[in-house]
Amino acid sequence: MSEQQTFDVVVIGAGPAGYHAAIRAAQLGLKTACIDAALGKDGKPALGGTCLRVGCIPSKALLDSSRQYWNMGHLFDQHGISFKDAKIDVATMVGRKDKIVKQFTGGIEMLFKANKVKAFFGFGTLHNGNVVKVKQHDGSEVELKGTNVILAAGSDSIELPFAKFDGDCIVDNVGALDFTEVPNRLAVIGAGVIGLELGSVWKRLGAEVTILEALPDFLAVADAEVSKTAAREFKKQGLDIRLGAKVSATETKGKGKKKEVLVTYSDAKGEQTLTVDKLLVAVGRRAATKGLLADDTGVKLNERGQIEVDAHCHTGVDGVWAIGDCVRGPMLAHKGFEEGIAVAELIAGLPGHVNFDTIPWVIYTEPEIAWVGKTEQQLKDEGVPYKVGSFPFAAVGRAVAMAEPVGFAKVIAHAESDRVLGLHLVGANVSELVHEGVLTMEFKGSADDLARICHAHPTMSEAIHDAAMAVDKRAIHKAN
Repeated sequence: MSEQQTFDVVVIGAGPAGYHAAIRAAQLGLKTACIDAALGKDGKPALGGTCLRVGCIPSKALLDSSRQYWNMGHLFDQHGISFKDAKIDVATMVGRKDKIVKQFTGGIEMLFKANKVKAFFGFGTLHNGNVVKVKQHDGSEVELKGTNVILAAGSDSIELPFAKFDGDCIVDNVGALDFTEVPNRLAVIGAGVIGLELGSVWKRLGAEVTILEALPDFLAVADAEVSKTAAREFKKQGLDIRLGAKVSATETKGKGKKKEVLVTYSDAKGEQTLTVDKLLVAVGRRAATKGLLADDTGVKLNERGQIEVDAHCHTGVDGVWAIGDCVRGPMLAHKGFEEGIAVAELIAGLPGHVNFDTIPWVIYTEPEIAWVGKTEQQLKDEGVPYKVGSFPFAAVGRAVAMAEPVGFAKVIAHAESDRVLGLHLVGANVSELVHEGVLTMEFKGSADDLARICHAHPTMSEAIHDAAMAVDKRAIHKAN
């Protein structure tokens, strides 16, 4: 082992949380190291974590490619555009995705160099005294000592005991991003974000997609009206979403191109079977803390394997912090971004804070689904008095001109103070619109504030303006 190297900050993990923490710490003048074990498809180190390599970025690339193809057959005719024999070259589509991933992983490497963050490539384990031992890919080991250590190990896909990943027929999100051809029949276990997004990709390209969701309600985490609208549109697109469907067994049969998976599940009708070519297991993710901590660190894990931290992401062990998917809170890249920056600033003696109440959620299906703040059901459960205003995109000129009038915007405000408590959207490009709610809530704004802000015409954002006006029954473009 080489001589121990010392740093002000050692970050384990170069995903969204980790690389933000490392870069911000270095910007603040702290000598910083960042460790990551991931390799790209070319076998070389690739920074950026699950989000950049096999999550957020590549899935959006495929969603965009598949949307272009889908629109050719389902939207372009409304614009007077016609064509014959449209085809999808899956290899080219996946290759484009891989180029985008490589561009951004390389971009983080350049940012590390520009900010003088020292990168180590291998698996890091925290030991007592803020010592991190790194087993590098060449088999050698280096030892780092950090005045502060930030744990940002991320998360892994949950594997079901009766549906083990084989990288071929039964896959997680990684495998579903790299199919070499469009499967004839695809089953997805889990109607969450990953299941809906990747199910949508392959459905648009021609696969027969069945989504099996164990819960009785569709997207129960979202606003009930949003979920209902989305479910109706997904059904129109041909996504077969079966609720209350609990998978109990899988069996892979056949060889080569004739391999298929027999899926056994039970629902209200009893035991059912489904035979498919590919099975995507998308039942959630768990903190990637295995092997991260030596026995003597004093850092504690909860029953879900997450690192226990306080409101400031401190573990209770002097100089040891944890952020991102491996701690409590939503497993969202942008939540990790903010925690990474906040912790770096706290280490540097600056104020650092993340407001969990204003973290936006987005599902990049078609239509998109996005929200921030509380749902009506949550407010009812909490006994909070509220009022609601909503407005359909079908009454928005820009949406109709785009031939994408599906969905609506809903503003929820406190019944007495008028303070905005939530913004819920389903429709085209609502991943961008949701930030009106984030900003309003962050600045403790009211529905009246939103209603009095001038919105450009014609834009999709006008739906939010009218929804805010509808909170007090003064919307101009709908009957109140």
